[in-house]
Parts: sequence; C-alpha cells; structure tokens
Amino acid sequence: MLKTLLSTLSPYSPRLVGGLGLSLRRARKACVVVFGLGFLFLASLSSPAHATSRLKDVVDFEGVRDNMLIGYGLVVGLNGTGDSLTNSPFTETSLVGMLERLGVNTRGTSMKTKNVAAVMVTATLPAFSSQGSRVDVVVSTLGDAKSLTGGTLLVTPLLGADGEVYAVAQGALAVGGFSAQGQGTSVTKGVPTSARIANGAIVEREIPFRLADLGSMRLSLRNPDFTTADRIAESINQHFHTQAASAIDAATVRVLVPDARRHDVVGMMTEIEQLQVAPDQVARVVIDEQSGVIVMGENVRINTVAIAQGNLTIRITETPMVSQPAPFSQGDTTSVPRTELAVDEGAGNKMAVIKTGVSLQDMVQSLNALGIGPRDMITILQSIKAAGALQADLEVI
Repeated sequence: MLKTLLSTLSPYSPRLVGGLGLSLRRARKACVVVFGLGFLFLASLSSPAHATSRLKDVVDFEGVRDNMLIGYGLVVGLNGTGDSLTNSPFTETSLVGMLERLGVNTRGTSMKTKNVAAVMVTATLPAFSSQGSRVDVVVSTLGDAKSLTGGTLLVTPLLGADGEVYAVAQGALAVGGFSAQGQGTSVTKGVPTSARIANGAIVEREIPFRLADLGSMRLSLRNPDFTTADRIAESINQHFHTQAASAIDAATVRVLVPDARRHDVVGMMTEIEQLQVAPDQVARVVIDEQSGVIVMGENVRINTVAIAQGNLTIRITETPMVSQPAPFSQGDTTSVPRTELAVDEGAGNKMAVIKTGVSLQDMVQSLNALGIGPRDMITILQSIKAAGALQADLEVI
C-alpha cells in the first residue's frame, strides 16, 4: 500500500514530496497499526473460545478417597420422645446388654422408659486422616422415637467396609428441627429424628497409604470421555516436557512419576491439579418427567424437522339461575341450570420448521414461539428422537 502511494506521488514535484514526508511517515506507522489490528482480529476469529477447567475439578487421584463408616448405638436423655420398648425390641435388647456391661443386671424385668432411642451413626473418614483427629457424625433413629432433642449419644464404634473399627463416636446431639403438639394441633419443622455431632468421632485407626511409594498415579475422570482423557494426557506431557502421561481408557489417565520427582510426589500432584483443560462431553438431553425439568447440552443438534403442536381444550362452566315465582302465584322457587360450553381446538397454533444443524438456542426459541410449555416440550423431544432427527442421547430420569 505504501509503495503504491509513493508511486502515485512520484510525478509531483520534489517540494511537494518533501512537504509530505512527515505525513508519509505517519501513514506508514498507521498502516502498520492497521495491519497489526487486522492480524489480531483474524487470529481471534481463527481460535475458538473453549471453557477450561482445572484438572482438580475434573479428575480424582486414585487412592486419594474418602471412606464410609457406620455404627449402631443408643441415645439417652430424651424427654419422653424415645422408642417405645414394646414396639422396638432391638432397643430393649441393646439397653439390657449395655447395662450388663456396666454391671447392672436387668434381665427378667419390665422396662417402660421412653428416654432411650436406638440410632444408626454414619460418618465419612477423609483421606489421610491421622489417629486422634476428629470427624463429624450423623445420627438417625431406627425405631419410633419422635425427637432426638436433648439426647446424648453413648460410645459407638464406627466400622468400615472391612469390619474394622476406625473411629469411636460420642457426644451431645444438635438437632435442626423440632416437633410440638397439643390436644388440637401439632407443628413440626425440619426432621427432629435426625441430628449431627460436630467433631463427634475420634479416629482410632489410620488407613495406610504412602504417596512416596507410588511409581505411577492414575487419574479417574468424573465424567468419562475419550477426548477429555486425551486432552488431559497432552496437557500433562506439555507441562512436564515428557511423555509421562497416557490415556488408558475414557475414564483413566496414567501418569508415571519421574525419578527426579519421587521425593516430591505431593508437589507434582499440586502442579497437575492446577493445569487447565477443556472438557468435552457427549450431546445429551436429560428429562425429569416428574418435575418437568429439561436440561440440554450445548452440542445438541437437530436435523430438519417440522413441528406442530395443538391441544383440544373443552371448558364447561355451570352457572345455575334461581327462578322466583310471581307474587301471590303460590309457586315454588326453583333452580334453573345454565351451562356454558367452550371448545378450543388450538386453531391459532402454527407449524414450525427447525432446519438441520440448529443450535440449542435456536431450537428453544423455535419451540417457545409455538407457546409450548415444558410438559409438551418433553413429548416433542421424545418424538423428535423417535423420528431420528435428534442427534443426542435422550435420558429420562
């Protein structure tokens, strides 16, 4: 452009060209800026924007996991809201056994206390929990207890899936709900038969797991996908400048620990967690027929299809009229029925054509233009899938 401009000005006098020297230098700079902005604009168009996520939010490190604990215990100190021993024989048996361990023999006697309730105690043991640390527990009734308010959980061993005791729980319960009743009415807020104990269990056994002994680590994808697994492996290899990561399948990526990082496995895991990756997903439409909720992924596409929706609505309104007799006619007052009948055949509804490859937004706008509600939209999506025009997985829950 500058060369063309100079050749255009060359027939003019040197004085004129000299007078334009400063302008030409400015024009040269302006053209460079314009070319630079144009290059950036084209680059921005050529690189599509993908939402990225941290690997920390996409994968789990195999072996670094929580463990579920469960136990059976007794809650005492209830104000007459505990189990009825006649209806809950397991509560009576547990109470008798506990008293025997404490040196009190109650066998053969009739107990009618309502201040005790049999409960199930659950907890989650986090990874790398050390002996002596504390975890929260959840307490739930087993029998016909009405409320756990004011109760205290007695010593309850918490078992793992292998039958070993990993924690012991005890403490006062914190109930989030309440229940009150009188002779004429009652009120209940929340669930008074479930409670929590913050830091209510002490860890007694550790789960052996040493990161330093790992020669390789496996990353488990929370949403298995081949494309996402390959992108994760590629991102890890680019970061560490080595071919240490490889995608085994759609749900697992294996990472070899280099010899130089054997003593810094935690630091290596921290670096992997902070890497960015753009997760891919299968086009899917999830429908909850009970609540009428429809969730569609951004990759959902529909081939060319014509949609028409019409409803037949019959509305019947009964408005009875009262017929009064004339004065001195000795007649009776009667009720005369009057019925209004209206039929709506949906004549105002139109047929809409959805072209092939439309996006999610276009499809929703087209269906909304027909005045279609969520319930009818569920039926339409199922019909489109049956016609083979919906290029996505249709999942009904």
